[in-house]
Amino acid sequence: MVRQDLSLPAASRILVVGLGLIGGSLAAALRAAGVGQDDNSVILACDPNQDEIQRGIEMGLVDAGATCLSEVVEGATLIVLAVPVLAMRTVMQELSRYLPQLAERAVITDVGSTKAAVRDIAIEAFGSLPPRLVLGHPIAGSEKSGVAASDAELYQSHKVILTPCANTEADALQRVSAMWQLAGAEVLSMDVERHDQVLARTSHLPHLLAFSLVDTLARQDERLEIFRYAAGGFRDFTRIAGSDPVMWRDVFTANREAVLDALDDFELGLKRLRQAVTHGDGDDMLATFDRARHARHYFESLLNQTSYQAEYQMQDNNSLRYRVAPGGSVSGRIRVPGDKSISHRSIMLGALSEGVTEVTGFLEGEDSLATLQAFREMGVAIEGPHQGRVVIHGVGMHGLQQPSGPLYVGNAGTAMRLFAGLLAGQAFDTELTGDTSLTRRPMGRVADPLREMGAVVETAEGGRPPLRIKGGQPLRGLDYDMPMASAQVKSCLLLAGMYAAGETRVREPAPTRDHTERMLNGFGYRVEREGDTCWLQGGGKLTAAPIDVPSDISSATFFLVAAAITPGSDLVLEHVGLNPTRIGVINILKAMGADLRMENSREVGGEPVADLHIRYAPLKGIEIPTDQVPLAIDEFPALFIAAANAEGVTRLRGAEELRVKESDRLQSMADGMTILGIENTLFDDGIDIVGKGGEAPNYGGGRVQSHEDHRIAMAFTIAGLRASAPIEVDDCANVATSFPGFVELARRVGLSLDEVREELE
Repeated sequence: MVRQDLSLPAASRILVVGLGLIGGSLAAALRAAGVGQDDNSVILACDPNQDEIQRGIEMGLVDAGATCLSEVVEGATLIVLAVPVLAMRTVMQELSRYLPQLAERAVITDVGSTKAAVRDIAIEAFGSLPPRLVLGHPIAGSEKSGVAASDAELYQSHKVILTPCANTEADALQRVSAMWQLAGAEVLSMDVERHDQVLARTSHLPHLLAFSLVDTLARQDERLEIFRYAAGGFRDFTRIAGSDPVMWRDVFTANREAVLDALDDFELGLKRLRQAVTHGDGDDMLATFDRARHARHYFESLLNQTSYQAEYQMQDNNSLRYRVAPGGSVSGRIRVPGDKSISHRSIMLGALSEGVTEVTGFLEGEDSLATLQAFREMGVAIEGPHQGRVVIHGVGMHGLQQPSGPLYVGNAGTAMRLFAGLLAGQAFDTELTGDTSLTRRPMGRVADPLREMGAVVETAEGGRPPLRIKGGQPLRGLDYDMPMASAQVKSCLLLAGMYAAGETRVREPAPTRDHTERMLNGFGYRVEREGDTCWLQGGGKLTAAPIDVPSDISSATFFLVAAAITPGSDLVLEHVGLNPTRIGVINILKAMGADLRMENSREVGGEPVADLHIRYAPLKGIEIPTDQVPLAIDEFPALFIAAANAEGVTRLRGAEELRVKESDRLQSMADGMTILGIENTLFDDGIDIVGKGGEAPNYGGGRVQSHEDHRIAMAFTIAGLRASAPIEVDDCANVATSFPGFVELARRVGLSLDEVREELE
């Protein structure tokens, strides 16, 4: 994003060439922002139609104007070329006559919706690209035209894309950016070619289709009946067919190659859909419709900036901060969202199975939804999610299709590492990317053993995302000793092993989550285990099976700790998954003295489940057993808050894995605890935390950083229960990645928690 000082030089002389809807609305917006009122600036117009100029003067949009450029160009400091693209050549050729006297002072910009054509015209007209020429394009408009349609709010909250070139002067770029921001627009930068490709698909193609559809129907005999009974959807889509035909003729001519590429892609999609309708292929139709529906919701979230899960070229610029008032109580009966690890795997294995898989209790968090969307992009028909229910129409082990672009997995390290394994066995190339936090996480731990199996995996510098995986590589089984305990690495290699020749064996130095092994067996793919080693044979198949996702023990942990540290608490967490490889947090809390009981124990879909009933009891510091560390690796941020409220010292060692999570969780928690006044000593593989115990507040307040790590954010949120002053936690938007509804549940059980949104500079 380009963000500069929101002002133009005093006594600016702004010349708008072409006083139609776009130019007139810009003049109106600048006038509304105060340009020409107290700063001795003037806004002038040049247009071949004298009546349009006079109307602009009468409307108060411009101070004066002329039909000849020579009469108004002298002294101009900012010239906006708001004419159709094919008219740009004539205007620039005329403007070139005055360039020597304008070069030192004037900045020139344009509003054309194709940039390569305008750039080439500028080079032709001026001999080279003037350094004070800034090519731009406002993504706004209307089917109306003419200065009379001018709207001072046309650019409010709309994007303007600037496409500066290598020789563009910084001062010129700043001035054009300031102009558009004064008009209320959000200013972005992009290179010329990328702009034309993107706009061909998002703007030019829809207009072309709307013109074609309306023209086709209008030439039919029954056109009156068609239009009389057309519903809202038809009107909404075809509204843009009322746009200026001359302007759009010029756009399609100027951006011909990019438009034709977009049209080719659309025609291929339309052909596939026609074949599905012809053959009554319901699954194929459902895959297309559902993929489109959810993509539309995704686009809406980007437009409304309601989610961090923004397209990786343009990230959300809103920061979310939690403010927690000190004190409070914890009581009630709640059910936290479904287990993220199981939700990820249910989509992956359901997609690769033969038959239809129904999932209940699915976690509708952004990480899980990113996984779901990725499989839609690979041609899998998926219904939902709706109230935790997802129906997956499996395509079999070899039925995935090549996605049209990189697969974006948001903040989900689990998704990226597991995807690497299953995509290594596909016939097509893929690229895996994620948000800024994920791109800092190491992926060599999966890329290296996959390469030993014969996969071709490329990473960015330091073995970090994005991952580029070359398809069609013959994989061979691997006997692998993991250097560190990691369920993600183990799962990645088992998934790749399904596509490998022979046997794949993984030996782990300490027990890790076994969700993948349990679920593979549940889908009929035999995985065997003996001691610290699990293995499978390649070449098998998966058969669809129902999955009931239990509540996530990692999410439950924040409320377990909240109740454990708060006097008077009495809380029940329902239907929590108690996989033996995940219960380290329960063992550790009990060892610290927590009053924690398991009730209504049962087994659901091969996973043990129970209700967890916890009451307040004084905690004591302990030395955490090293064999419990891998069983509670994701729960330590919350456990550190338990330690801060326990009597005595809690010692953790053998937890170097915490250094390479969404953040360096050891360092992040140590820094935050120091701010709050919690005594701690940090080590390479652990930490010592000195707790005060008792029922009085155990530390102060302050403002801490989450480092875009959802677990850090939630840990310091529950710390507010025993603080003596408010705690503020920065960068909390990523909480939605793992725990949608966290704030609502926190308030329900008794925390005083507010959300504060700020716009980043």
